[in-house]
Amino acid sequence: MHLVGMKTPDLSEPRTRRPVIAALAAALLMLLLAGVGVYGLITGPLTTSDTDRNDENGPGPVITAPGDPVPTTTPQLSVVRASADPETFARNVATALFQWDTGSGFMPLDYTSVILDVGDPSGAEQAGLASDIATYLPTRDAWIELRQYATTQRLTIDNIYVPDAWDTALAQAQSGQLAEGTVAVTIEGTRHREGLWNDEHVTSEHEVAFTVFVVCAPTYDTCHLLRLSQLDNPLR
Repeated sequence: MHLVGMKTPDLSEPRTRRPVIAALAAALLMLLLAGVGVYGLITGPLTTSDTDRNDENGPGPVITAPGDPVPTTTPQLSVVRASADPETFARNVATALFQWDTGSGFMPLDYTSVILDVGDPSGAEQAGLASDIATYLPTRDAWIELRQYATTQRLTIDNIYVPDAWDTALAQAQSGQLAEGTVAVTIEGTRHREGLWNDEHVTSEHEVAFTVFVVCAPTYDTCHLLRLSQLDNPLR
């Protein structure tokens, strides 16, 4: 049995003219955001066929030896730590999004719920956000396959910043089109996977980049997650 997408054990988004002007402005903004990978906020839900992207790109699985001891403590899912600072909050979201363990007894939907818990309280973007998260996690079938190898994953963040393209988007947005305190934060880092292959410890690394869209003060006292860009298609 082998890890999804693996070839070798190496685990490697005048008054009568006002409606027309408003429509043109909105269209320009939508084109700008769509061209750089924004899914939601203005352009609508993510409709990409890349749901299994992580599984195809992702390397190697991990096998749990039959004689491994049974954990004496109940596994706990990590939560996204709250923060009023956009970059700090985006970092916390990214860490939780990429950190999972197929041997923990949890499934992808459990990890999804952790991210949804810090979504926009208004619920306006909740369905789109759930769709975004699904593209970052293995499918249920892939998860079951990876579980045979006890595959784990985590993220190291190398760079985090507000992209220049977001300033352009804000400049072209109509008044009230985006909630006050909405910020795009782009994250660049390395995804790590590891486990056992034929009873040997194996690891893989893969560079990733994506954008986290958050809304903070003055709309909310603490930041909340709106949407995620397509993986490896961030705002720059």
